[in-house]
Amino acid sequence: MAKWTPKHEAPEPLEGPVVATITGGTILWFVLFLVQLPFYGWFDDRDATWWVWTCLAGAGLGLIGIWYVRGRDAAIKRAAAGADSGHV
Repeated sequence: MAKWTPKHEAPEPLEGPVVATITGGTILWFVLFLVQLPFYGWFDDRDATWWVWTCLAGAGLGLIGIWYVRGRDAAIKRAAAGADSGHV
């Protein structure tokens, strides 16, 4: 078996509206949690309350994600501003 070597450089990662995407996903998880709350008894009768708590966990982890991507975005902008002014 021959050693694998790349034939070309890897492409640059795609950058999009990361903060908006994570924020939208977090809002969606929280809305799903709120929508399921009135039906908690129905989920409890079927031993499926994990659906409700999964949505809450998704919203909580999304909040951490928002904090992370906002910091990442700010660091990328600072690095770009430093590169434009000649500082590294």
